[in-house]
This record gives sequence, C-alpha cells and structure tokens, in this order.
Amino acid sequence: MSKRVVISILAVALVFSMGSVALADDGGAKAASMWIYFGIAIACGLGIGIAAFGTGLGMGHAINGALQGTARNPEAGGKIMTTMIIGLALIESLCIYALLICFLMVFKLPDLEVLMQHLGG
Repeated sequence: MSKRVVISILAVALVFSMGSVALADDGGAKAASMWIYFGIAIACGLGIGIAAFGTGLGMGHAINGALQGTARNPEAGGKIMTTMIIGLALIESLCIYALLICFLMVFKLPDLEVLMQHLGG
C-alpha cells in the first residue's frame, strides 16, 4: 500500500475512535451526552463531504467516458448523451440521500440553550 492510503486509513480510524474515547470518560452521563452531540455534528460534516467528493469523481468519470465515446463515434452522440444523463441523475441521487441522512441527524441535535442547561445542572 502507498503512504497516502495508509495515512488516510489511520486518519479515518482516529476520527472514528474519538467517540469511544469520549464516551469512556468518567465524567458522567452529562459529558458523555455532549460528546454524542459533538459526534453527530462531525459525522454530518464528514458524511456529506465524502458523499459530495465521491459523486463528483463518479460524475467526472461518466462525463469523461461519454465525451470519449462521442469523439470516437459522433453518430452515437445522442444515445450516449441520454444514457449519460440518466447515469448522472442516479449518481446525484446518492449524494442527495447522504444529504437527507445528514439533515435527519442534524435535526436530532438540541438547541444550544438546552445543551447549556443540561451541562449546567
């Protein structure tokens, strides 16, 4: 494996292990519940970022293939374009699903005032 892959895997493992370290704190249930909210916020940001990055790469490869196919056979450009548009819609739907899941998770977060009351007493 290359150095970049190893560093990426270690970074992802570090991010995912933060939750278990935070929940193992002996500070009590109040501190643990705060870390759960923090984990949800981080997961939403990472989730939509990774989804957007992946769909961007997928769309780029799809458009590249369609342009190369049209360049080789200009007469088939219409069929290639139709198939590409359908494929791009399916790829984009994956990012929209990730966005919906992130919205569901974000709406589970309480207001800041509720969190401060929870921590205060």
